[in-house]
Amino acid sequence: MDKRRRIYIVLLAMMLICVHSSCSYGQQNNLKNFKNSTPQQRADYQTSLMKKKLKLDAGQITKVQAINLKYAEKFQPLIKSTDDRASKIKQFLTLQKQKDNELQAVFTKDQYEQYKAFEQEIRSKMRDRFKK
Repeated sequence: MDKRRRIYIVLLAMMLICVHSSCSYGQQNNLKNFKNSTPQQRADYQTSLMKKKLKLDAGQITKVQAINLKYAEKFQPLIKSTDDRASKIKQFLTLQKQKDNELQAVFTKDQYEQYKAFEQEIRSKMRDRFKK
């Protein structure tokens, strides 16, 4: 696989990790919906998924919602940006790492491991889709 294609796959995977779940990523118009969604919509969606998948308690839900909204707002300029893919990927990865660190402080060890496994699952599915 050439470098450009790998960069594209990573960028798409990071975008999906930030806002979508494996339940909906296969739909044809998700990327369009993703680009047109508001940070609040993406944060609400992410929080809902995390609540279900990680079995968050009420205190965690409040903290996770705030973190998801904070980073959805930070990701917004990147989503709308016309910058080159490599630049976007670098910025996405930096923000995602910061977000992961904040979430790790809220999640239990088991929840964080489930969260990271879920991210890896999405990356693998995206790689598989682009290999076809």
